[in-house]
Amino acid sequence: MVDLDSEVPPLPPRYRFRDLLLGDQGWQSDDRVQVEFYMNENTFKERLKLFFIKNQRSSLRIRLFNFSLKLLSCFLYIIRVLLDDPTQGLACKELNWRCSNQTYTPGAIDWSPIIWVNRSLPLWGLQVSVALISLFETLLLSYLSYKGNIWEQILRIPFLLEVINAVPFIITIFWPVLRNLFIPVFLNCWLAKHALENMINDLHRAIQRTQSAMFNQVLILISTLLCLIFTCICGIQHLERAGNRLTLFDSLYFCIVTFSTVGFGDVTPKIWPSKLLVVIMICVALVVLPIQFEQLAYLWMERQKSGGNYSRHRAQTEKHVVLCVSSLKIDLLMDFLNEFYAHPRLQDYYVVILCPTEMDAQVRRVLQIPMWSQRVIYLQGSALKDQDLLRAKMDDAEACFILSSRCEVDRTAADHQTILRAWAVKDFAPNCPLYVQILKPENKFHIKFADHVVCEEEFKYAMLALNCICPATSTLITLLVHTSRGQESQQSSEQWQKMYGRCSGNEVHHINLEESTFFAEYEGKSFTYASFHAHKKFGVCLIGVRKEDNKNILLNPGPRYIMSSTDICFYINITKEENSAFKKQEKHRKKHESKLSYHGTSRLPVHSIIASMGTVAIDLQDTGCRTSSGPTLALPSEGGREGRRPSIAPVLEVADSSSLQTCDLLSDQSEDETTPSDEEVSAGLEYAKGYPPYSPYIGSSPTFCHLLHEKVPFCCLRLDKGCQHNYYEDAKAYGFKNKLIIVAAETAGNGLYNFIVPLRAYYRPKKELNPIVLLLDNPLDDLLRCGVTFAANMVVVDKESTMSAEEDYMADAKTIVNVQTLFRLFSSLSIITELTHPANMRFMQFRAKDCYSLALSKLEKKEREKGSNLAFMFRLPFAAGRVFSISMLDTLLYQSFVKGYMISITRLLLGLDTTPGSGFLCSMKITEEDLWIRTYARLYQKLCSSTGDIPIGVYRTESQKLTTSESQISISVEEWEDTKDTKEQISYRNNHRNSTSSDQSDHPLLRRKSMQWARRLSRRVPRHSGKTAEKINQQRMNLYRRSERQELAELVKNRMKHLGLSPAGYDELNDHENTLSYILINPSPDTRLELNDIVYLIRPDPLAYVPNTAPSQKGSFCNTVGQDTREETQL
Repeated sequence: MVDLDSEVPPLPPRYRFRDLLLGDQGWQSDDRVQVEFYMNENTFKERLKLFFIKNQRSSLRIRLFNFSLKLLSCFLYIIRVLLDDPTQGLACKELNWRCSNQTYTPGAIDWSPIIWVNRSLPLWGLQVSVALISLFETLLLSYLSYKGNIWEQILRIPFLLEVINAVPFIITIFWPVLRNLFIPVFLNCWLAKHALENMINDLHRAIQRTQSAMFNQVLILISTLLCLIFTCICGIQHLERAGNRLTLFDSLYFCIVTFSTVGFGDVTPKIWPSKLLVVIMICVALVVLPIQFEQLAYLWMERQKSGGNYSRHRAQTEKHVVLCVSSLKIDLLMDFLNEFYAHPRLQDYYVVILCPTEMDAQVRRVLQIPMWSQRVIYLQGSALKDQDLLRAKMDDAEACFILSSRCEVDRTAADHQTILRAWAVKDFAPNCPLYVQILKPENKFHIKFADHVVCEEEFKYAMLALNCICPATSTLITLLVHTSRGQESQQSSEQWQKMYGRCSGNEVHHINLEESTFFAEYEGKSFTYASFHAHKKFGVCLIGVRKEDNKNILLNPGPRYIMSSTDICFYINITKEENSAFKKQEKHRKKHESKLSYHGTSRLPVHSIIASMGTVAIDLQDTGCRTSSGPTLALPSEGGREGRRPSIAPVLEVADSSSLQTCDLLSDQSEDETTPSDEEVSAGLEYAKGYPPYSPYIGSSPTFCHLLHEKVPFCCLRLDKGCQHNYYEDAKAYGFKNKLIIVAAETAGNGLYNFIVPLRAYYRPKKELNPIVLLLDNPLDDLLRCGVTFAANMVVVDKESTMSAEEDYMADAKTIVNVQTLFRLFSSLSIITELTHPANMRFMQFRAKDCYSLALSKLEKKEREKGSNLAFMFRLPFAAGRVFSISMLDTLLYQSFVKGYMISITRLLLGLDTTPGSGFLCSMKITEEDLWIRTYARLYQKLCSSTGDIPIGVYRTESQKLTTSESQISISVEEWEDTKDTKEQISYRNNHRNSTSSDQSDHPLLRRKSMQWARRLSRRVPRHSGKTAEKINQQRMNLYRRSERQELAELVKNRMKHLGLSPAGYDELNDHENTLSYILINPSPDTRLELNDIVYLIRPDPLAYVPNTAPSQKGSFCNTVGQDTREETQL
């Protein structure tokens, strides 16, 4: 065999494994050269420059030493003056002058006391030493700072002063005769001032602080004034040695009296040199001091604009939050302050506003109000600068609110700015809680680290979607997230305003079960039992819980959920339990009220709620058990059907297993599990339940919803154009069973995902799914093609391209005018829209001559003057849920500082998030068959005992009550002289307020006669009757309005005929002008139910209690219990 080791040559040394690991030292020593850097700094001059100038700390020490030397020289001069006595004539003796007999005569000056002074030997030695050190330091610094121009160094004023004060002392060393020569050492005060300025600059550099220009300017002003006074004192005292021989105190007195322009005249200079010095010093003061004051005033104004600093001492001893905005508007500021300080425990907090723009005049005036000037601090600066964050003491802040600018044209760019601000704050203060507002949902994942995030478009589209299936959901959410005490419009004469204003004070609160008076007795009992009895006893509505070991909130977890002592309970009430006091009612008083509670229209809560200083006193009702078959729960004999139970079943403490499936598996859900109908199969609509296969943006919450088995081709999504799969060109040709929901938007953005998903959620019955039509442009022809005449709702999204305007409030102009046009053309259409500014809601469905709208406008102004945060709530479009402003949800972010759960609860209510076991928001309508229940408390019991639903409010529609009775304006048949048909006359008289007969459009004569009748009626009514005259004017306007409406109707019908559409479904005269709608959140138990009331429900999760059985068994079971479930749900 061949020896392999002998044939393989050994590797060279530099390629051995050991050498590869350790390195070839021999090879390195042969090739590598050591290079030293910055050799220029190793010279002696550079080292001195580093020590005396460049190094911050050593330079500060040198300047401090120099400052001390200058002060020491001035102090030695004062000692020399105090020890010197000009009458001794020591200087004259040394020069053999006859000074003993010298006296002062007018007009003659003896210069010897001015030129020569008495200086003792020790004092002379100290002054010479100080002069040598100062001169040496000055020469050294001049050499180190030399840049090629020697005259620039020599002619500097500090250098010249140093030479004047130091060189004569050095000369006296070599010429002792001049030891008593006068040297103006007091001029060193100006060198001390110069050294002090440099020392302050080095001090700021050494401690890494941003130097305060204001502090420096004040320091310069004070030091300049002191130097002027000290120079004048010493100069006058020395020159007057040949005159009045003033002391230092006399000179001080003279200078203060002179510079203060008082001028007593008791001390005055006698010789012309001292007088000349006074003139020079006054001229210098008149030139220098105004310049200093001007710079100080300028810096003060700039500081007022920038806001100064929030001191470290205040940040450590006080609590404050920081509000970061790109531009601060007065509406945004007042919304934040009113909502933030509405909570009692936040009264001691300070608000620091960090904004890059200058404070405008309106904001400045508001912040000068004493209520806000002591709490709000405005700082002009950027959140991207650590210096500005340090000024705001962000690292010590309790929270940081970062708001986006929704009025920007490019909302994506506005989001990018918000993201950078959030990153900067997180980098500077990692422990500061962040509350961030973002505009577009696709940018939300960049700020997932924030503690609380509100995405505007997510909430906006979800609220618009729920408004289509649960009317006025936007109003419900807006009222829940606003802090109010329910005092709005309590002095009004109209009952609906009192009830609506009172119930608007309800908010969501939380409390631990074991610490609660409301819910402690329900430990170990079912959730529905606790919710019903807490509402019956205390008037509070329990809507959700959260386990101690779980962060997820469960809305209405259903009857199977057993309450635990460690649970956190979430309930709706006017105030939280901690601010409530409880007292027991007397029995006879309660019985009397119970008799009155069922008569008349809806009433306010029976239990009195006294709102004073944040405390509510609730009168407890009797908690004794009532028999289920008592007369109060009995079914009226004429209102029931055969087979219905005569009373409502009690709510069980622990639901039994036999009733759970009936409560949780609803009939609609059971129908969904069955095979599709023949019509659905023929139409190709086969639905499946699952999660959307594609997510439009990162961070979207997966929602279980209805899906098609097969994806529809893109060509089939065009409703107005046919394709190879279908030939339909308008909505009516599709033959939809349910009414349409039309969305008019500028672009199909990612936010529309949050509009579609709630409408297709798995808990929505298939038979109630409305077709959704997306209209990207809305001319009249496209509106008619997409089926606007038979649509259930028309949703108009605020146009992003119009959000930026020269005037902020004009951002909604295009949306308002478009909605008004739709309202005039299609008066029966339910139009829902969103605006940028809440103040613009008064222009929705605007009627210039509507007296009732004008009265509501006055009411809004009164409520705003009272300081209400919800002054806009009485506007009819907002109360009815036709319009809302997303800026109202800014308070949701503010409330999260106190109620960290509000964003989660709002997202669950809107369907943006789904938690297993958590319920969802839905609604049911009260029909004539349901009026036997009579009161809200009985409805609460019925729902809790049957389906497990929790009602949280009522949406009520009423007709507007006129101030003038119709009998005052009714006209008999005989007064209609120009008409012949009696039946047409009577039908016109009965329906003249709501509609106009179709014959008027075809008979112009009848229209003209009607106008003549109205004019004749106005002449017959007495002029002194003001109400009647006002009513007649309104009647005439109604006639004019109907005629204009007919013209618009003819326009629409002609366009429909031109497009080949049938005008049969167009109802041009059915509008909601004489109705008003409003919301009652958590009404009192004795509130009477009325026909067509819509009740808001939180329904348990249908999938929470689905039994693990085979699909066939599940379908058969649901078929058997479907009828009973429908009976219990519909009531």
